[in-house]
Amino acid sequence: MKAVILAAGEGKRCRPLTLTRSKVMLPVANKPILEYTINALVKNDIKDIVLVVGYEKERIMDYFEDGINFGVKIRYIEQKTQIGTAHAILQARDIIIDHGEEKFIVLNGDNIIGPDAISDLITGAEGDATLLTCKKDDVSGYGVIVAKGKRVSEIIEKPKTLVSRLINTGIYLFRTEIFEMIENTQISATGEYAITDTLQAMIDNGMNVTMTATNAEWLDAAFSWNLLEANTIVLGDLEPDTTNAKIEDGVNIKGSVSIGKNTTIRAGSYIVGPVVIGDNCDIGPNVVILPSTSIGNNVSIASFSYIKNSILMNDVRISTHSNVSSSVLGSNVSTGPNFITEEGDDMLIQIEGELQNAGKLGTVIGDDTEIGGNVLVRAGNMLSINCRISSGKTISEDIPTDSIVI
Repeated sequence: MKAVILAAGEGKRCRPLTLTRSKVMLPVANKPILEYTINALVKNDIKDIVLVVGYEKERIMDYFEDGINFGVKIRYIEQKTQIGTAHAILQARDIIIDHGEEKFIVLNGDNIIGPDAISDLITGAEGDATLLTCKKDDVSGYGVIVAKGKRVSEIIEKPKTLVSRLINTGIYLFRTEIFEMIENTQISATGEYAITDTLQAMIDNGMNVTMTATNAEWLDAAFSWNLLEANTIVLGDLEPDTTNAKIEDGVNIKGSVSIGKNTTIRAGSYIVGPVVIGDNCDIGPNVVILPSTSIGNNVSIASFSYIKNSILMNDVRISTHSNVSSSVLGSNVSTGPNFITEEGDDMLIQIEGELQNAGKLGTVIGDDTEIGGNVLVRAGNMLSINCRISSGKTISEDIPTDSIVI
């Protein structure tokens, strides 16, 4: 069976991180989200993948190449204009039909998916199309499934009132007839061809659209701060490995900690897992790294700094006496000494005109931003890409792209 992975979109709600990469390439525990999707397919013996790409496609193609290093065969199809999920699926029609497939799986590349979720879909599939669902206490922002037994009667996008706790995960098993149905689907009010509109049309025409539920791992990192939650969950399965690191005398490591090759942990540093640290890093001396932290490759963290519940992407440089908590720092971010991210609880962040609860959050900083010494970022404020922040500043509002704060 083939799988079609949708990886063409930008992920605007994850800005500023997605201004320089697609959402599927955002790192969780030092691996792109898309890699977890591919690994879940491999564990279900699905190794023939059609990857629908578009926005920042070169990063995806350079990383995964033909898929051989990940145990799969990948063919790329470009969705040149991102006008909906149904349109993206349609791009894979020739490959699926030419190879005589009767059924195929469709997944979003920007979700963390456990192997058991895919297994639940395959074993529970029946009818003309099958949706994978899961239960959520908070269903706002999701497509909600109304069903009688296994048969789906209605798909309601972002309902204003509670009609069901079953949400659509965006994982499907289709017969090839879906392509003809997509071509007959009307464009939505938002100007997109949505696969949920196709499925609703199938339901309205009396076709048998079914659902199967899963309790397996599934997480949608809808917003940039959701990466922190995903990071915590994935790190829960971390296998400790420090064999290729240089760890000086006087370092104290507790719990599940994985450290990459050519990385030095200097004397007096204290690390409590789960923590993953990449290759070619220089940590310490006297640095504290606390649980649920991922540190990418080529990162330096200078003495007397404190990192907790955060994601530091590749090539980040943190200077002395800094405190980074519940934050996401993009690639090639550098800070001066005494840099502090204030941490707040139940933070309300405005995204696309709507207030979203970000929970516990420090800040999110885009790529290539340079921050001077003695800078405080107030909780919930974000810095975009390629910004320059002078020393001694307090950041109490969002900073747009290419800004200079003096």
